[in-house]
Amino acid sequence: MSIKNNLLHIKTTLPEHVTLVAVSKTKPVSDLMEAYEAGQRIFGENKIQEMSEKWEQMPKDIQWHMIGHVQTNKVKFMAQFVSLIHGVDSLKLLQEINKQALKQNRIIDCLLQIHIAEEETKFGLDEQELASLLSSSEFEEMKNIRIVGLMGMATFTDNKDQIKKEFSHLKSIFDQLTIHNSQFTILSMGMSGDYQLAIECGSTMVRIGSSIFGGR
Repeated sequence: MSIKNNLLHIKTTLPEHVTLVAVSKTKPVSDLMEAYEAGQRIFGENKIQEMSEKWEQMPKDIQWHMIGHVQTNKVKFMAQFVSLIHGVDSLKLLQEINKQALKQNRIIDCLLQIHIAEEETKFGLDEQELASLLSSSEFEEMKNIRIVGLMGMATFTDNKDQIKKEFSHLKSIFDQLTIHNSQFTILSMGMSGDYQLAIECGSTMVRIGSSIFGGR
């Protein structure tokens, strides 16, 4: 199937309230343009330099999502144009995003990444770190970032019950936070292999790459 057909097939399976991020990392601009011409406007990249190069070459109505781990010294290269940063996992990173957003005279939307997987390699805050970040005076002072939700990655396993448990856990954290934070509207969880399960568990944003663009 072509990129266009893959994309349209996935879109027909998504509920209306779920946003599709087409994960285009390592793919050439020609592939992204095929998806763009089929109506896709949100693309996810995991390397800031690659995302910047594509942003320069492509139409300006695209929303660029940074979905990979972010190094603080690279934030300045995307602060001008990034629409949403998925993987914010520390106060230090948030402060840098705020600083660079201020220089660009804009507010940058962010998701806090929560560690839900059993693997140690996955980044993210635990519940205690999340609570202390959101209640800190430093967080209160930041006016150029807006936390709009949470992101999480399940353990890489074929065990559907475990994945479901992890997604459901993230959804319960999200639900608790939405009681006091009306800006919390995005729950980003689910990728090519598990997005249907993620949607069942309450995801409002899925990050799909190989099912659209093919393997890397």
